[in-house]
Amino acid sequence: MERLDPQPPASDPVWKGHKPGDGAIYARVCLSDALGQAAGADALPGVFWAAEAPAVNVDPEQLAREAVDRMLLTGPDIASPTPTGRYLVGMPVWMWANQGPTTYGPNTASASLAGVTVTATAKVTRIDWAMGDGGTVTCQGPGTKYVASYGKQDSPTCGHTYTRTSASRHGGKYTVAATAIWTVDWQVNDGGETGQFTEVRQSQEQVAVGELQVVR
Repeated sequence: MERLDPQPPASDPVWKGHKPGDGAIYARVCLSDALGQAAGADALPGVFWAAEAPAVNVDPEQLAREAVDRMLLTGPDIASPTPTGRYLVGMPVWMWANQGPTTYGPNTASASLAGVTVTATAKVTRIDWAMGDGGTVTCQGPGTKYVASYGKQDSPTCGHTYTRTSASRHGGKYTVAATAIWTVDWQVNDGGETGQFTEVRQSQEQVAVGELQVVR
């Protein structure tokens, strides 16, 4: 609840027969209403008269979730494997993702209501890869970028080896899905309550896997 400032004139019907000084006019503000107004929404919250300021109960975790909505978090920005890559049965595939504020973090935002401000910080703590052939890989970081000098060795952090081609799949490609697990730490400003929750975002790529043909 928020006390209107300025208060409506004494002639306003919202006073319901009361006079200024007998109490005050307050706005009933839901969390979504408050954030909508901050974004420029035209809707006004309900208003009412009260002799004393009503108590306000603010859920800090809900404020933290609203802060996360402002971050516009997405699934991983998959750098490898890619649709234009050339992948072969029996050859190690290195998976890695580019790191940015909305695709990997850290990302920080705040939300406020009724004098309470919560700051949330989100960061990807792992990426779960579904490789399209039934194989799954869990990587604790963004993965290691491949360079030619690594040759045919396995990725030290995030890799997979296909054992059959994607020829029989729709479009001749595997659908690779990378699911980011975001950990969100939040705190009420000025050293107040703290908490943590997770958010999940996914990205996909279509990847063709073939066989090396030996000509004799």
